[in-house]
Amino acid sequence: MKSALSFLIAARRSEIAGLQRLALTSELVGAIGRLVHALQRERGLSNLYLGSRGQRWAAERSAQVAQSEALQDQVLRAFEQLDTDAARSGHRARLFGRIAYAMQGMSALPRLRERVAQCQWSTDRTVAAYARLIQALLGVVFEAADSAWDPEISRHLVAFLNFLQGKEFAGQERATGSALFAAGRADADSQQRLLHFIESQERCLQVCTDLASPAIRDLWQAAQQPEHLMPLERMRRILCTTASGGTLDAALSQPWFDACTRRIDAMKTVEDALAAELQGLCSLRLESTARDLAGLERMAASLRTEPGQEAPDFFDDAAEPGLPAGLAGAGDGFRAPMDPSLLELVREQARRLQSMGDELDAVRATLNERKTIERAKGLLMAHRQLSEDQAHKTMRQMAMNQNRRLIDVAEAVLAMAEVLPSRG
Repeated sequence: MKSALSFLIAARRSEIAGLQRLALTSELVGAIGRLVHALQRERGLSNLYLGSRGQRWAAERSAQVAQSEALQDQVLRAFEQLDTDAARSGHRARLFGRIAYAMQGMSALPRLRERVAQCQWSTDRTVAAYARLIQALLGVVFEAADSAWDPEISRHLVAFLNFLQGKEFAGQERATGSALFAAGRADADSQQRLLHFIESQERCLQVCTDLASPAIRDLWQAAQQPEHLMPLERMRRILCTTASGGTLDAALSQPWFDACTRRIDAMKTVEDALAAELQGLCSLRLESTARDLAGLERMAASLRTEPGQEAPDFFDDAAEPGLPAGLAGAGDGFRAPMDPSLLELVREQARRLQSMGDELDAVRATLNERKTIERAKGLLMAHRQLSEDQAHKTMRQMAMNQNRRLIDVAEAVLAMAEVLPSRG
């Protein structure tokens, strides 16, 4: 008959298997971050190339495409490392679905690059295409964070996700501004997108710093170099305040791209530190759990060779710290067939699982807010024929007018879903 100790050992072995999966997932997340960084740069150079009507930036763009392809191979190899056997992989259907979608996008990249090389697509369409692929890749990170069961690792993943998303908004800002300067003319729609990208990246970066370790917060603060930010702010004002249809200095396309790139490269150092911290945490958790397992296995061997003494009362008043005094001794006469040290291990496991569940709920609240806001934006886009940034602006304005949080407005929008007329 299986004992309580055998189930504690099974629990630790299950944790180790889960942590090994999380370690592989964390490696995948790091590889995705590197690929996204390369695709962001490729997108910016593609927009400069298209904005110059194919007259400039061809060599730089081609070199960047080669780098992106090499990093894409790393991501595909990381996908290959994941165990897709349903019996062993656990409940990861959504993660695997996201991976399938991202792989479909990556397989379509050569055709996108060909269209850019032949100047067949506009800068706006090219930005949207790259953004779709990058969002598909970030969707994999989102599901990795949402499926992580260890609260500390989950918190790191959520911080990493928000940093990547903030960096993606910074990349879209670079690409959109590059296209405007290269074209030499302001455009109201593009200016509105720029404002959306600026606000959105700051929001994501704030969530990241709220969740990140003190070391990461210090590194991010150090990365905010005034000499890099001041030129960027000046050019932001030019882009956002020039009247629609007004002339922009095309010579600023290079300084704009360089200023944005310096900031994004500084963000990359923080991203690398986040990825390293995540890998280190997975290793520490694996080592700690392996030590716990070894201790339990030694205890099991000891109990087999030295039968246990009379065990303490499971229902004894000292059994659970904090037990109401009126219940002390309520279990007299009931004996748990386990060693005193084992009994404490069982209780500690129960307390730990409860604590982990509470922490995990708190961390996932951030992800749940993101899901709710995205669903509300989708509803507005479908029923009001709005673009994504227009839907976000509408919700943001509603929040300001009503002095409410954005998540509260999103929940109110979704509550109206049932009374909205169906389409089609």
